[in-house]
Amino acid sequence: MGLLELCRQAFGARDLYQVLGVRREASGDEVRRGYHKVSLRVHPDRAAPAEKDEATRLFQILGKVYAVLSDQEQRALYDQQGIVDEESTVLTQDRNWEEYWRLLFKKITVKDIEDFEAKYKDSAEELADIKAAYMDFTGDMDKIMESVLCVDVRDEPRIKKIIQDAINSGELPSYKAFIKETKQKMNARKRKAEQEAKEAEKSREELGLGTGDDDLKALIQSRNENRKKEMDDFLSQMEAKYGNKSKKGGKKGMK
Repeated sequence: MGLLELCRQAFGARDLYQVLGVRREASGDEVRRGYHKVSLRVHPDRAAPAEKDEATRLFQILGKVYAVLSDQEQRALYDQQGIVDEESTVLTQDRNWEEYWRLLFKKITVKDIEDFEAKYKDSAEELADIKAAYMDFTGDMDKIMESVLCVDVRDEPRIKKIIQDAINSGELPSYKAFIKETKQKMNARKRKAEQEAKEAEKSREELGLGTGDDDLKALIQSRNENRKKEMDDFLSQMEAKYGNKSKKGGKKGMK
């Protein structure tokens, strides 16, 4: 069975870009992040024993999709003719897809997250991300706070000041959602953050967790599905953005 048909059966989509959740015009890095984000959710290591075989199958299909879209010639063929060369070495070579995945993505540890947060906050990169989030979400602080890495309710005054300064300087437009945000909305966001912090602490105490990598994994697994998805997305962004690069001369990961 060909790759396109496998994608239709497994993911309900025959378009390779749709499988990874990216635009057809996506850059190589965007395709890579899309692959990582989707594959992280079906990784065999995260599946229940009874679901491991199916997770492995889905994981292998995703690996093949990425292998095609990350190969310049194969992607061009697919874009131009809508077909996949099933006989190409990209798909026919004997490959361990989990090893391939690990070559692409560095495993993120608790220390990595802490080190990254220390370097990221108040950096030029964070500043750019905040401004981009403001534009993407037309000033909606709920979505901005969910989008920017490593921020919590304590960072909100700092985030708002950065945005307001950029508005005052004319760098950013003045969106009503930001300028006229109601106290009700602000308080609701604060209450939600405080409740989530309490739930996280309660889960940690109930499970007797510390701060190790296995403890982080157990804590994630103890949360409800929505919060688990958000944490998966965060780890996906971290691993895809700062994981090992396959190209010579690329970044080797966070240091």
